[in-house]
Amino acid sequence: MRALEREIEETRQRLASTIDQLAHRAHPKTIVGRQVTTVKSHFVELDSGAPRTDNILKVAGAVVGVVVLLAVVRKVAR
Repeated sequence: MRALEREIEETRQRLASTIDQLAHRAHPKTIVGRQVTTVKSHFVELDSGAPRTDNILKVAGAVVGVVVLLAVVRKVAR
């Protein structure tokens, strides 16, 4: 009987730990932190802190392209 009670208590503790872990992973601050790290890793080497110029240049080129496209569309629409 004691073995069964001990097993039930251990199962409760494991379940409580799992629920705590799930609550932490689902917390908005945790989710935002993961997303910030993901975005940051595209532009900065997380290990060394060095900028990833290849990705920075790609994004800068895309932004310039969109601005030029919008300027051309506005000019043609007039």
